[in-house]
Amino acid sequence: MKVLKFGGTSVGSAQRMKDVCKLITADGEPKIVVLSAMSGTTNTLVEISDYLYKKNPEGAHNVINRLEQQYLAHIDQLYTTDEWREKTEAFLQEEFNYLRSFTKTLFTSFEEKVILAQGEIISTNMVTNYLMEQGVKAVLLSALDMIRTDKNAEPDFNYIREKTTAQLEANPGYEIYITQGFICRNAYGEIDNLLRGGSDYTACLIGAVIGAEEIQIWTDIDGMHNNDPRVVEGTEPVRQLYFEEAAELAYFGAKILHPTCIQPAKFAGVPVRLLNTMDPTAPGTIINNRMHRGTIKAVAAKDNITCIGIQSSRMLLAHGFLRKVFEIFETYKTSIDMIATSEVGVSVTIDNRANLNEITAELKKYGTVTVEENMCIICVVGDLSTQNIGFETLATDALKQIPVRMISYGGSAHNISFVVSGADKKRTLQALQQTLFTYNDHVRRPS
Repeated sequence: MKVLKFGGTSVGSAQRMKDVCKLITADGEPKIVVLSAMSGTTNTLVEISDYLYKKNPEGAHNVINRLEQQYLAHIDQLYTTDEWREKTEAFLQEEFNYLRSFTKTLFTSFEEKVILAQGEIISTNMVTNYLMEQGVKAVLLSALDMIRTDKNAEPDFNYIREKTTAQLEANPGYEIYITQGFICRNAYGEIDNLLRGGSDYTACLIGAVIGAEEIQIWTDIDGMHNNDPRVVEGTEPVRQLYFEEAAELAYFGAKILHPTCIQPAKFAGVPVRLLNTMDPTAPGTIINNRMHRGTIKAVAAKDNITCIGIQSSRMLLAHGFLRKVFEIFETYKTSIDMIATSEVGVSVTIDNRANLNEITAELKKYGTVTVEENMCIICVVGDLSTQNIGFETLATDALKQIPVRMISYGGSAHNISFVVSGADKKRTLQALQQTLFTYNDHVRRPS
């Protein structure tokens, strides 16, 4: 059985919902389908929550009414029979009355998460109703009955495996199993969400625990490209990626997939395929455990990076210096992306500036601190372990006219990263595209 995930754009209108339903029923094979909320809905639910936090029920009511009218307009476009129009309209009325009930209660972060969950609940009900109207044997399984996080807010794999298996066994013989992405329950049984990667994460968790044949992530892009098509002309989709390569690209800026999402699939050995809802015949990108030796796959960029340098003559032979530096970042729950060291100093990069002032104040106890903002990490990903190819030389040579602030190489066999000014991002990506992928077109792979 395959697991298919469709994002908000893919179900962003009545017509796109119909297109998705046609796509998932085309081969007649049973599958699990994970859906996001219709595009724009989650942002609107956040807006409603914001009004409620500010104790402005009238503002919340106005936004709820506007959103309700948008959904009611979809009903006439989606359904052809009075029976299913009336069923879906009754469901929507119940949903929006439920949202209105929050204007009469004390509003907390718990209520906000409940409100945010309604987008996926609405979209999955609408699509399931449409499939049933079309005579498809479909059933809606609530993600709130299958997906749970533990006390560390990490997926509870044993629980997810047990409950997902139980739900499938309790509903045998269906062609399409619909469920919600993003939403879950926490360790205390409260409605919560997966945050990182949202619906992609849900699909990969379900695919991993059932040992799916394949996990398909459907978006509005033809797979993962070898560079940022918004900045560089002539980019091409990458047809195959090793799990580690995909994780590196996702972490360092490729927006099509969150790096956390593919970890469950990697550990379970389930391939992940990235496909384009707008062009279903395009081959997309397959992510699996196969490593193609001697090739550079892609370049990605991560914006809004801050570089912090700590220089201290006391560092030379000073036991515990780095530990003290890292403990400061740990105290303020700030992750480090890159690090470079010398005998008298250390430089790191972060993408979370929330506690920058506090961090720099603490670091000044151990040396002279410099901060550079608006930087960019450029990540080159592929097989960097093949010594006789010299891809690292090609990458550095491509940037000979560009000021490079930091270089990270050797920590991974799949990644060499450069820190440059944000102002130099475009020409850095263009230079790497010209050098690396022109070379890749002509390179002879080692036998």
